[in-house]
Amino acid sequence: MFDVIITGGGPTGLMLAAELRLHDVRVVVLEKEAEPTEQSRAQGLHVRSIELMDQRGLLEKFLPLGKQFTVGGFFAGLGASWPEDLDTAHSYVLGIPQEITERLLTERAVESGVEIRRGCQVVALSQDEDGVEVELADGTRLRSRYLVGCDGGRSTVRKLLGVDFPGEPARVETLLGAMELGVSQETLMEVVAEVRKTQQRFGAMPMGDGVYRVIVPADGVSEDRTTPPTLEEFKQQLRAFAGTDLGVHSPRWLSRFGDATRQAERYRVGRALLAGDAAHIHPPTGGQGLNLGIQDAVNLGWKLAAAVRGWAPEGLLDSYHAERHPVAADVLDNTRAQIHLMSDDPGALAVRRLLAELTGFDNVNRRLIEKITAIGIRYDFGDGHELLGRRLRDVELKRGRLYGLMHGGRGLLLDQTGGLSVAGWADRVDHVVDTSEELDVPAVLVRPDGHVAWVGEDQRELEGALPKWFGAAVN
Repeated sequence: MFDVIITGGGPTGLMLAAELRLHDVRVVVLEKEAEPTEQSRAQGLHVRSIELMDQRGLLEKFLPLGKQFTVGGFFAGLGASWPEDLDTAHSYVLGIPQEITERLLTERAVESGVEIRRGCQVVALSQDEDGVEVELADGTRLRSRYLVGCDGGRSTVRKLLGVDFPGEPARVETLLGAMELGVSQETLMEVVAEVRKTQQRFGAMPMGDGVYRVIVPADGVSEDRTTPPTLEEFKQQLRAFAGTDLGVHSPRWLSRFGDATRQAERYRVGRALLAGDAAHIHPPTGGQGLNLGIQDAVNLGWKLAAAVRGWAPEGLLDSYHAERHPVAADVLDNTRAQIHLMSDDPGALAVRRLLAELTGFDNVNRRLIEKITAIGIRYDFGDGHELLGRRLRDVELKRGRLYGLMHGGRGLLLDQTGGLSVAGWADRVDHVVDTSEELDVPAVLVRPDGHVAWVGEDQRELEGALPKWFGAAVN
């Protein structure tokens, strides 16, 4: 029997599997597709996801394969510049195709001992007090202690659990594909600049090797978005908006997406949980979807591992929903706003012009970028120091950097006093005595996902905080 079955081998499922293996949890990933997809719908990692990759020692593999950007325009194409002095050691967006992200996360998962089974479609599930059983399309049955559905917006697991998925259906649809063009770069830039004066859902961005990522509004909303558009549909829509089809040809892949926004009412039903697109869907504006799923996985991973290992304090696993549901709700709201700002409706264009003026103020521009990049998130841990509930950036210590000490996915007490102790929790929490000129507090207790769980210098207060997140002490 496995400890955890994960359905869905995309970025969320792969990241979760690797997180669980840090704690020796037996994991199998069930992916219904026989082969990895060649489509790269997502095109990058935002700041918070970059920080998480650094915390797990993965960033050095990503950086050579991506391109760093510090430009404006991530919120509905508004904001002329990248804010200075963001609260991070990684103040950039890493442009990297989803297929590369999935390949690197697959390598990480396999290297850590994750079993990945392709061509496996879950068709039924049941659970009891001790575990979950799933049935596959070929009749195979598998049992585990927990199940996590990371199987996308049309999640089979969510439907089998009977979890409601309220929200709004798609009102607009967009065509997206990778193809070659038959016009010069100069002509392309002129066309895009002219069309984007009134229509932001339009563009053609180079992907390398003469291939461009083309985006254009669709003609209405299709009944079945699982059916890809044709190249002729692209040509028709390009001509409708630009007066030219840009000579598009030789498509690598073609797809469509809508602006539906929905969120699961519950992220947990007994021993089954939901993460990534299975828990929330929204338009891809701002490039937040893949990042939101990866961040779900890192929040859930150590908590689920604690439940499997038997040291999870009461309520820890439920804190996954409590913390991540509001985050996704905020993303749904900001993508709704962005879609409105990117329409060609006269009222929306008027609001867009006004907001364009406001983003000229640094604090407004900064606030929007903090939303998109997820570095502005603060979980509600109650009253206390301003760091409480926030993720801690990669501060420089006298003997290295903080994130270099977090590769194992354990809790960490950064003790600048040298007088504290984690005796009783040393199997779950590392005690690092070091100092940083960037950190103006005596000590911080950092959860495995990088969020600050306690700030102070009193040993008794620390011993009150440790059980809340890391269970009972071991004598």
